Formats: sequence, C-alpha cells, structure tokens
Amino acid sequence: MEFRSRVIKYGDDVNTDVIIPSKYLVYTDPRELAKYAMAGLDEDFARKVVERPILVAGRNFGCGSSREQAPVSLKYASVKCVVAESFARIFYRNSVNIGLPVLECPKVSFTVDDGDEVSVDLGKGVVNDITKKAQLKGVPTPSFLLEIMEKGLVEYVKAKKR
Repeated sequence: MEFRSRVIKYGDDVNTDVIIPSKYLVYTDPRELAKYAMAGLDEDFARKVVERPILVAGRNFGCGSSREQAPVSLKYASVKCVVAESFARIFYRNSVNIGLPVLECPKVSFTVDDGDEVSVDLGKGVVNDITKKAQLKGVPTPSFLLEIMEKGLVEYVKAKKR
C-alpha cells in the first residue's frame, strides 16, 4: 500500500475527543461523521484534507476513548493514511479493522512539516519527504494487516474461513 500527497500535520496526544467530538456521536452514517472529523482541533480540516489527504502527527495519536467513530470519521473524510510517531493501541487497531491505513514512524514529526509532499509505503515502513529529500524508516506493516486494511476485517475473516 503506497500513498503520495501533501500532508496536514498535528502534534502529540491528538485524542479521539478532538478527532470526533462527542456531540457528533449521534450520527451513525459514516459520511455524516466525516463532516465533523477533526472539528475539535482544526476548523479548516474539511477544506485542507481535499488537497492534503495524508495526516502526520507526533506521539500517541488517537489517545483517549476507544470510540471507533474516530478512525471512521477520518476515513470517510478522505484521509488516505495517518503517519504518527506512535498511536494509542485501540485507535491503531480500530483503524486497521475499518481500513484506515496507519503507519508508526519515529521522528516523523521532527522531519515532516505541514504542507510537505510525502510518499508512504506501508509494507516497507518508509516515509519519503519529497519536499526535503529525506527518508524515514518506520515500522513495516505486516502483510496480514495490509490485507485487513485493504479488505476490511469482516471480508478478511470471511476469506480466511473459505
């Protein structure tokens, strides 16, 4: 799985309460949730993500509650990939399960700046900052997790039962 675009950058400890504030949890349609993605942190997110669908962040992205709506809102807001120094474990797993590509990459927030163009290769765990001509080595995503992200957890399990 590979992606290339300009990025939107956030800092450390971006929690699920700012990714999708609780007042929007009344919505169950993912497309409706997407309208409020990052509403607790970035009022311009919906405009930015159109041209910059890769998110880069610091440590502990997705901390806080275990609400599955957080990665769902990002996926349906057209986020193609989230690269962070580290993720809250439940956010990471929820992201994989619903098909939102995520990659852990130490030092990414120290190298990549808001608006930089990057390429991300999840299988190799490589982030290339095209703007700065720098390469970062992250944690390669195992093939079974790539398959879950591509198919979704339900389809992955169905295929394994055959």
